[in-house]
Amino acid sequence: MALSLSVSTRTVDYHLRKVFAALGVRSRVELARLVEQAEKTGARL
Repeated sequence: MALSLSVSTRTVDYHLRKVFAALGVRSRVELARLVEQAEKTGARL
């Protein structure tokens, strides 16, 4: 992903950590579950 966006993997990791903290999740798996649940219920994140 980072290469296709021309950013470093550290930049991607930094932004993922910020998203995780804001949403109260600890992993990409938890994030994916949260997004899936929001899509099912029509909730906005």
